[in-house]
Amino acid sequence: MNERTSVLEDASNLINGQRQSDYGTPAENFQCIADMWAAYLGREISPADVTNMMALLKIARLRNGYHRDSFVDGCGYLALGAELSG
Repeated sequence: MNERTSVLEDASNLINGQRQSDYGTPAENFQCIADMWAAYLGREISPADVTNMMALLKIARLRNGYHRDSFVDGCGYLALGAELSG
């Protein structure tokens, strides 16, 4: 298996596995985060905004060097964003 497939499979396992049991559905969890960020910022934030900003956080971390978990997590956040934006 090549690295790109391995990263995507790991991301899929994370977003479709234990994390949903731990944190609730993506729609519920990211809506909660969006509500809290919106209250702090004083402006509307959508659950899809949360996924995009979390992916950007992972990309910012990658500026400091290779961290496989940041690639995996970033893919997971973007996949959840695609689901929540549709």
